[in-house]
Amino acid sequence: MPVAIEKEKNTFQLVSPIIVNTKENSILIEIPAGKFEMGDGGDKHTVYLDRYYIGVYTVTNRQYKQFVDETGHRPPDKSDYSSDTPIWKGKSYPESYTDHPVVCVSWEDAVVYCRWAGGTLPTEAQWEKAARGPKGFIYPWGNDWDQNLCRNDKNRGSQTTCTVYEYPKGVSGYGCYNLSGNVWEWCSDWYDSGYYKNGPPKNPTGPDTGSGRVGRGGSCFHDFTEYFRAADRRGDPSYRLGGRGFRLLLAPGQQTS
Repeated sequence: MPVAIEKEKNTFQLVSPIIVNTKENSILIEIPAGKFEMGDGGDKHTVYLDRYYIGVYTVTNRQYKQFVDETGHRPPDKSDYSSDTPIWKGKSYPESYTDHPVVCVSWEDAVVYCRWAGGTLPTEAQWEKAARGPKGFIYPWGNDWDQNLCRNDKNRGSQTTCTVYEYPKGVSGYGCYNLSGNVWEWCSDWYDSGYYKNGPPKNPTGPDTGSGRVGRGGSCFHDFTEYFRAADRRGDPSYRLGGRGFRLLLAPGQQTS
């Protein structure tokens, strides 16, 4: 099923099929197999990826509550950063945040959720290809920064995150929402600043060890434009933070509908 995304005055017909993971109702879109240019500056290199499906949206509070209720996993009601105020209180959250991205989840929390859902976290290569789109843009929407196309510290006002389906003009060319802004997103890889020089050119999964996990995409608490680039990569300890979430990835054959 193709989707049409309205971007300014042009309508782009996206031909990637949509699937739904019936375990927890994530909507995922196909990213076709092929090469793309990953990184920027001196780190730019060509990578080949097999076909995969990635969440159109980040995982929401609604979806995460289903996971917590079914598994007894700890709720995201605490943060490792003292100034954060978690959205959840125990095993519940305000109804107005139902379709906001779940935050205050560690890397380990995200991995357990994805395993329960039948998938994985994306590798940083998979995440970046989805963010760049078929034209390899710097930002999901194009090559020029526009603070009005994603949730960031300049436009959030007194709010924090937004719903996962806001900023439709900022979607990537593959149809994924909020790959810039709203929340940083966990990837499966260990972080190594020099990995691009030694990583394999096909389906890279990151180094075997590291001091932190890869985070991508920037968040609503930042206004440094470099954080919102598709190629920007951060390595962080597996902390639970108010600006950190994730999205699901399924390989062919994992999808449930």
